[in-house]
Amino acid sequence: MDFVAQLKNLPRKHDFLVGYDSDGCIFDTMEIKHKECFCPAFIKHFQLQAASKYAREVWLFVNLYSKTRGLNRYPALQRALQLAGEWPVFAARGLQPAPFATLQAWIESESKLGIPALQAKVASSQDADLARALAWSQEVDARVKDMVYGVAPFPGVRECLAEVRRQADCIVVSQTPVEALWREWQEHNLDSLVDFIAGQEAGTKAEHLSLANSGRYAPQNILMIGDALGDYKAARANAALFFPIVPGAEEQSWQEFFAHGCSRFFSGTFAGAYQQERLEEFERALPEKPNWQ
Repeated sequence: MDFVAQLKNLPRKHDFLVGYDSDGCIFDTMEIKHKECFCPAFIKHFQLQAASKYAREVWLFVNLYSKTRGLNRYPALQRALQLAGEWPVFAARGLQPAPFATLQAWIESESKLGIPALQAKVASSQDADLARALAWSQEVDARVKDMVYGVAPFPGVRECLAEVRRQADCIVVSQTPVEALWREWQEHNLDSLVDFIAGQEAGTKAEHLSLANSGRYAPQNILMIGDALGDYKAARANAALFFPIVPGAEEQSWQEFFAHGCSRFFSGTFAGAYQQERLEEFERALPEKPNWQ
């Protein structure tokens, strides 16, 4: 299925475009996915059992509690291996984790960082490190499918999506595989409140917004809503506005959007002091360096 072409040719029905991140923004799934799916597979496939306590701390810092929250899984894997390699507790236990050169080269050359593209690269290269990353990624998806269900959207989300839907074209902008996204959005009957669900197969988040826009919306009429710095960067890359769902204060963030942010966006008073106040709160919630450094 050509997700890129579908997104680029999405019908324009309104003057406004809104993009939603999914994990940790719409659904309270970040904790369960990373603690029960990503992290156990990380420890298993990269032989970090002897320092599992510290490996878990590294993984959760990279993916939940820092500025790299929400990063695509493959750059996140490289970042976790890098931080683990720099932390002496791993070497003290006879472990020498480090990023993979071939995985880094693939990340830098491939725009659609998902399992299909990695499978093709493994098949053509027969590279052992890429094969390990692929096995890890496939196990993550299997764990997510088996474990993650019944996780409702944050309180207030449904009301916000319905209100926005009245005046804007809406898309999901995510680095989660599209199959998992469809499963979650359909499970909770939210799929009817968006026009398209874009996952990692359709490129980066910035590309999702750019494709959906294709010059059809004024920059001040495009809003990205997300819980990670990558969501903000995607908005900036498209000269769009950004409303943060602050990690640890998700319910309050959605209440704020419903009470003030939504109407400000449609009335043209979102940019400036209001957006800056939201960004400063967001910045305070996401540190850059881990506490062990």
